[in-house]
Amino acid sequence: MHTLVVAATAAEAAHVPSDLPLVVTGLGKTAAAVATARALAAYDDVAGLTVVNIGTAGALRDGLTGLHEPGVVINHDINADIVRSLGYDPEERLVVGESDVVLATGDVFVTDPLVRDRLALAAHLVDMEGYAVAFAARSFGVPVRLVKHVSDEADESAMDWPSRVEASAVVLGRWLEEWLSASS
Repeated sequence: MHTLVVAATAAEAAHVPSDLPLVVTGLGKTAAAVATARALAAYDDVAGLTVVNIGTAGALRDGLTGLHEPGVVINHDINADIVRSLGYDPEERLVVGESDVVLATGDVFVTDPLVRDRLALAAHLVDMEGYAVAFAARSFGVPVRLVKHVSDEADESAMDWPSRVEASAVVLGRWLEEWLSASS
């Protein structure tokens, strides 16, 4: 088994074990999809490879804290119903695991309580890259795991993300170390 770790920022990946291949994508779905696809295309053979997307997420529901591995990721800022009515499948919902936790991904840094409440109807967490990483990995036939640590409440507290990311990075790095030792 081989692992490719994908994170949006170097701050989120600060505690990734140094022996793991790491791709830092930049923020947002486009940057994440392109960087993930580019990294996967560089492999001669992706057999046995797993992409692990680590990062921070905002909690869309009160009391949600800690580390989560979503089982479903949705693209929240596509108008899926309109696209579907035009005869196309927007593929806005990807199953990536067995957990009941749903991650909403979009190019919006959520700080508005109205946006948070709307997203909370369909998801538990919100980020800006998970869906794109999962979509890219799926297009290469590579399994993906999304591992997210709650850094904020997807409200005005999200503006404190720079001061909170280090605590999340420590937890994410520890999870990777534990997962690797359990896998070997």
